[in-house]
Amino acid sequence: MVSRIIPVAPFDLVIFGATGDLAQRKILPALFRRFCAGQIPDGTRIIGCARSELSDAQFRALLNTALSEAQDEPRPDDRDLVAFLQIISYVPLDAVGETGWAALCDYLAGSSGDRVRVFYFSVGPGLFGPLAERLHSYDLTTEATRIVVEKPFGHDLASARDLNRTLASHFDESQIYRIDHYLGKETVQNLMAVRFGNMLFEPLWNSQYVDHIQITVAETVGVAGREDYYERSGAMRDMMQNHLMQLLCLIAMEPPAKFDPDAVRDEKLKVIRALDPVEPYHIVRGQYACPPGQVGDDLTYRETVKNQRSSTESYIAFKAHISNWRWAGTPFYLRTGKRLKARSSVINVLFKDAPHSIFGEEAGRHANHLKIRLQPNEGITLSVTIKEPGPGGMRLMDVPLDMSFAEALGSNGGDRADAYERLIMDVVRGNQTLFMRGDEVEAAWGWTDPIIAGWQARGDVPKPYESGSTGPGDADLLMRRDQREWRGINP
Repeated sequence: MVSRIIPVAPFDLVIFGATGDLAQRKILPALFRRFCAGQIPDGTRIIGCARSELSDAQFRALLNTALSEAQDEPRPDDRDLVAFLQIISYVPLDAVGETGWAALCDYLAGSSGDRVRVFYFSVGPGLFGPLAERLHSYDLTTEATRIVVEKPFGHDLASARDLNRTLASHFDESQIYRIDHYLGKETVQNLMAVRFGNMLFEPLWNSQYVDHIQITVAETVGVAGREDYYERSGAMRDMMQNHLMQLLCLIAMEPPAKFDPDAVRDEKLKVIRALDPVEPYHIVRGQYACPPGQVGDDLTYRETVKNQRSSTESYIAFKAHISNWRWAGTPFYLRTGKRLKARSSVINVLFKDAPHSIFGEEAGRHANHLKIRLQPNEGITLSVTIKEPGPGGMRLMDVPLDMSFAEALGSNGGDRADAYERLIMDVVRGNQTLFMRGDEVEAAWGWTDPIIAGWQARGDVPKPYESGSTGPGDADLLMRRDQREWRGINP
């Protein structure tokens, strides 16, 4: 398969926090891969900014090391690497002070007003406001300016509103790109292609035919290295309010009138506003502990955050309902957690049984199952019912129609750009389809806040679960009460 590279005009990209982990591990390697693919044209400039006093040569040496050691990446071609480093510059800069801003102005001076200028805020949310204010006060913004802000976008509804107001005082909503890297995954975008590009599924995509839907994002890693942030946030704020909420919106939304940024985001917003409040008995919170007898580096959550009385969840599962005509009565089960059995992000759509089986009880009961794998081994599996081979009578069995991107589209999956590659280039092109709008973020917090306030008022304590398991036992009980079971965490 030949991939199609969409050309862009030369642009300027300024990365604030360029020496940080996100920039070195994700953003700059993503830009390098787009450079190697021929999508970053001559004349493009990439400027790293951070407080560290580094020269251009020192920053390039730091980036050289990061690109050479990038996880799961082969050693980059020396010629490509040398050429990429030549478009990289560095400006020491203080986001909350005045140091470096005049130098950045000098560097960007002279470029035409229609040249795309992207400012990537790869910093903590506390710096979003000061950066926006200084960009404005130093007259660094143009009509072609775009800013990219990373999650967490607020800690609750009040802080999200404050951030939105601050950014809106300096930028138009069309210039603000709130990035959620989950939305850049190939399979996430395929949710819309599967739903709205196939007559096979859309007529069945409702409560009449779908029994229930499960969304699972499981991680094997703990919170080491993110202790302070995670202890303040927990799984609900870190994952559920944004990543899983976005997946829920894409799987449940109505067909937009066209594949247009605001049309898509309008439909996602309707899903969030149609979500019912979650009952306390439909929520399970957990906190990982060591396997029995295990010691050493495999610490419990409380040992990792150095708080033996921590009530922060590293796992959460709940049952949600969407009150609209399409989904009334169909439950959605969402779960995410750290230190689980396997790394897995998957959406399971379980269809209802056939209303009447003509084959008798011996044939068994069977239902179709659509499994959308986001990671690892991105792909889609549809389980269909066939006759079991052999002369043993009419016995039914389920078989998968399996499409792995790597197998179906070649080893590179048709040059499958990773999430950051796709999203950064969407920013340059001015396509906001895969980015969250301000009202969407506020609606998500408006639904999330009462859930958090409820368990805080009740004094709920997360249930301990073993590291390397599928989560707390109460999460299985949540499903068994409805005569269902979880699917999706496999080693």
